[in-house]
Amino acid sequence: MVDQKKVQEVLDTIPLRYRGTGGAIAIIKDGELIGQRAWGYADIDQRLPLTPDIQMPICSITKQFVCALLLDLQRNPTPSMLAKGDIQAQFDDKLRELLRPELTQDGTLTVQNLCDMQSGLRDYWAMTALWGTKPEDEYLVERDCPPMLERTKSFHFKPGSEFSYCNVNFYVLARVIERTTGEPLGKLLSERILGPAGMKTAFLCPDNAKLPPPCLGYEGTEALGFVPAVNKMEWSGDAGLVASLTDMIAWEKHLQHLYSDSESWYHKVAQPITYSDGTFAPYHNGLSHSDISGVDNLGHAGALRGYRSSRRHALKEGLSVVVLFNHEPDVMGASEDALRIILDKPKPQYAHVEPNASWFGSFLDQDTQLSITISKGSAPGDINVLYHDSPDTLHLTDATHAEASGISATIDGDVLRMHRILENRKVEAKRLVPRESSFKDKLILGDYKSEEIESVFHCWGESGMLYGAFDGYLGKGTITGMKYLGDDVWALTCPRGLDAPAPGDWTIVFHREESGGIIGFKAGCWLARGIDFIKV
Repeated sequence: MVDQKKVQEVLDTIPLRYRGTGGAIAIIKDGELIGQRAWGYADIDQRLPLTPDIQMPICSITKQFVCALLLDLQRNPTPSMLAKGDIQAQFDDKLRELLRPELTQDGTLTVQNLCDMQSGLRDYWAMTALWGTKPEDEYLVERDCPPMLERTKSFHFKPGSEFSYCNVNFYVLARVIERTTGEPLGKLLSERILGPAGMKTAFLCPDNAKLPPPCLGYEGTEALGFVPAVNKMEWSGDAGLVASLTDMIAWEKHLQHLYSDSESWYHKVAQPITYSDGTFAPYHNGLSHSDISGVDNLGHAGALRGYRSSRRHALKEGLSVVVLFNHEPDVMGASEDALRIILDKPKPQYAHVEPNASWFGSFLDQDTQLSITISKGSAPGDINVLYHDSPDTLHLTDATHAEASGISATIDGDVLRMHRILENRKVEAKRLVPRESSFKDKLILGDYKSEEIESVFHCWGESGMLYGAFDGYLGKGTITGMKYLGDDVWALTCPRGLDAPAPGDWTIVFHREESGGIIGFKAGCWLARGIDFIKV
């Protein structure tokens, strides 16, 4: 039994902790709704309240629906698929049609790799920054995605060996499904997944410029104010579904019913899988396991400019939480807070350990060539580790060791070691040492070209105040500042992108010839690594 006072505490607490224009939350136990609340406004200018029946984009939560569709088609093929024989071979053939031969010819990349974020492909929403987009530019599936796939020519790790979040996985997966069945994704989702789940108003709406009224998504904060977010991108598979809180309640009820059936797709997806080396892989078929004080829960979050969404299902406890916002707070924190309150699992308390001074500074991951910057956290004994698009807060267990959920780190002088469980990565990074000769080196200035992705980088400036911008098939990108990190490593700032949140700053590692001249650089961010540029 769930303490109803705890449920009411959640309904009262979440709106106060995650303040903004509006939101909605639902709590489901054993397939029954035990609490819900909608607050704030769908449209603040029109003073239109947000209600449980108003649709919002659920962003990347869409991914699990696409995987559910794939699994349904594998179990219950269309008549035309049955007539053609081997079902999996049909999906594999379409994957080979969509991607360049150098990605598929050895058979290493599989459809399942796409579903599990183990493909090794670079994320195309990050790559759009290198192809010249501006944050409010239009990006259309039929016009802009085929050239994207044509420029996708290599992996940044071997398929099956690691995790890296990648929206192109699910864009491709959706196209594989459409080409195999001969039917549009939206129709298939409605007939096979949304309808049977009782999601009466949910549907696929790829064009974010045409989201159903009346809800608007907002950027901003209480301190700065909120403004409607501009969205001109299309998502079809990697995101694209819109749904109301009422729809999402129906989904949670449906999943709880499926989980009770050991033969259902959802029950099977919830079982552990591994990477190619045999270690546990938390992400599987658009769903990710996480641990909350010993409670295994399965779910996903989503982000789009102006919107945040999350759903988590504590499997053994039969407890689900759905949170939808039409602004941009920490939605994963909100869903975790709700589960902790109801399950009476307070956040762990850590001793206030004084950090070794060698923690702080910038480091270079020797394998990925990505920068890592460590600074003091907001609480005593915490450090912030910036490795991907936003910092991870780690708690010190002693002066040279720190931990967080799924991450551990140790500092040994100028060497940083991290184990990142979700990504199946063991990182060794060396301290970057600032040098005035590199900081003020005018040889860095100029133009650089990547033949592989067909992108040109321009670098301007003087006396260490450098700026950079990329040009590509999508246009001429926004000029942003470059921050010197040390040695010959800089970060190109990326505060905003087509996606939300932005992919994070790009690490630029300049290369020199023996005489000291700059001959090129390697660029990368957490979502897209190891891209070589040569000085023109």
